[in-house]
Amino acid sequence: MGLNDRLEQRRAAAANPDPGLYPPPVPLEPAPPATGVPAAAPERQRPASTVVDPVTAVRRRLQQALVDTLGPQLYEDIGDEDDLAVRVRETIATLLAREETPLAGGDRMRITQEVTDEILGHGPIEPLLRDKTVSEIMVNGPRRIFVERSGRIVQVPAEFADEAHLRRVIDRIVSRVGRRVDEASPMVDARLPDGSRVNAVVPPIALDGSTLTIRKFATDPLTVADLISFGTFTPPVAQLLSACVRGRLDIVVSGGTGSGKTTTLNVLSGFIPPEERVVTVEDAAELQLHQAHVVRLESRPSNVEGRGEVSIRDLVRNALRMRPDRIVVGEVRDGAALDMLQAMNTGHDGSLTTVHANTPRDSVARLETMVMMAGMDLPIRAIREQIASAVDLIVQVARMKDGSRRVTYVTEVIGMEGDVVTLQDLFVYDHRAGRDEQGRPRGALVSTGLRPRFLEELAAHDVTLPMEFFASAGGPR
Repeated sequence: MGLNDRLEQRRAAAANPDPGLYPPPVPLEPAPPATGVPAAAPERQRPASTVVDPVTAVRRRLQQALVDTLGPQLYEDIGDEDDLAVRVRETIATLLAREETPLAGGDRMRITQEVTDEILGHGPIEPLLRDKTVSEIMVNGPRRIFVERSGRIVQVPAEFADEAHLRRVIDRIVSRVGRRVDEASPMVDARLPDGSRVNAVVPPIALDGSTLTIRKFATDPLTVADLISFGTFTPPVAQLLSACVRGRLDIVVSGGTGSGKTTTLNVLSGFIPPEERVVTVEDAAELQLHQAHVVRLESRPSNVEGRGEVSIRDLVRNALRMRPDRIVVGEVRDGAALDMLQAMNTGHDGSLTTVHANTPRDSVARLETMVMMAGMDLPIRAIREQIASAVDLIVQVARMKDGSRRVTYVTEVIGMEGDVVTLQDLFVYDHRAGRDEQGRPRGALVSTGLRPRFLEELAAHDVTLPMEFFASAGGPR
């Protein structure tokens, strides 16, 4: 039998199937009775249907109608954001008035808020950004959103519609600060208008969907009184740190991720006298200085062509030409450490910065490593001499198990002994006090009884401290 004969046989079999293999279909519904009244179909034979929340359906229609109505006005740079918000809300009210679906007053308010958040804000995470109890937002793909409240990480029921929805929100955030994120550049650091820190990672680097991390900054920056009330440090330590800043000591704030380094740096910067010129250098502008004479610089990544990058190191070098009284670097993580040490050693006393490290001794080692990343062929001893000469004080911060942040060391950099940078702890956190019934640590910073050597330098700037600050309280040495 040839190929054509086989194809013809299959066509005939398909046109006239075997009744034994394909029995005639059984009707699912009985014929309607002669009276003309239709018989109800058995419950088991009704097709399954997905129940759609009417409020969600109305919100989707309203959102699409809003886009169709306002069109390009949503993206044009006409007027300020308040004017656009007023137009959006007026249009939403008009569209809701035409809606035929019966809605309660609470549902109307919910729809209005959700559509406004989607059009003008950041979609489902906008309520979390408004929530003052939330300190961090972590989006692990479109369906999983976690937040940090009171130092505890919990999952929230909010979610994005899909991956494309999440990507639109990420693109909206990063585009506002002139940055981009795509397959060619899948990681980006950015910030929100209020200074909150944003990090986004998209596929193919993020395997389970785009990841968005937002570390919120309070609308009202924390003050030294707030940190004292939180137990971050004690009033004597606060007075000591204030004196060190006013006395133009170079201070490094050291700590791990999320330990409160930037918050502590922000509080320390508040002690800078208002008449001084301050230049801040950051990857993403977060510091909230209230002095009148502040110049803020922010690094810039390269463009699509790989050009135009402005690094932290470039900005630190340029800041030296801007006649600063002080330079505040949000964080040094590379060869910029060498330029920061040079600035501290060349007349810019009183500069402040942060580094990632677990102890004051580790922070010195980190500075050494970062200086070597600058590409200069310097001997280790020369690097350590630079550190010992530049840095006067290290403030170590740590995040406790209950989520609270505490200053655990206030350490003075004394100098060099042989090839070793010598340190002495002035205040140390006492862990021996244990925890209370809620699991919160009862410990506090206690003096080691050692008298700092920088008191003479403070006196040269007309800053004095009472000696009882450094009386030993029986703390650890």
